Amino acid sequence: MEFLFTSERLGFRLLTLEDVEACEQFWGSEAVMTYCGGSTDSALLPQVINFYQQCQADFGLSVYGVVDLATNQVIGAAGFNIEDSLDEVELIFHFTKDNWNKGYATEAAIACMKFAEEQESVQKVIASASIENKASLNILGKIGFQYMGIKYFEDLEQEEAYFGFVF
Repeated sequence: MEFLFTSERLGFRLLTLEDVEACEQFWGSEAVMTYCGGSTDSALLPQVINFYQQCQADFGLSVYGVVDLATNQVIGAAGFNIEDSLDEVELIFHFTKDNWNKGYATEAAIACMKFAEEQESVQKVIASASIENKASLNILGKIGFQYMGIKYFEDLEQEEAYFGFVF
């Protein structure tokens, strides 16, 4: 299996259509996506995967499938949402519920930030999390993001804590 980058326990690779079933376990899960606007319908997951493949082709950066190196299973996704350029990208991370509280999200976030820094064209990374999502808020603070206030996100129809990181 070819990884774009790795950390101690995790490998990061482009998602493929063969990963739809694995993606259902996090993006399709109401429990996982509670604070993120709700789950994604399984029928839409191929479009999501194709979108992230296109981001990688266009920008050299994307959201990646996170593989547990011990089991070789996709256990989540982490990486960057990109709107128009690499000037400002958004860090995201989502893991299957049975992989919570194992340090994977922190490890993935750190690995993704190192990978983004190596891409030299990334200027700023933003992130947001529901004010109720204490675990994600803790991770963002722990890895060096600066709290920038509360911001309303129309796509989620909710206010979230907003963070920034400048290389």
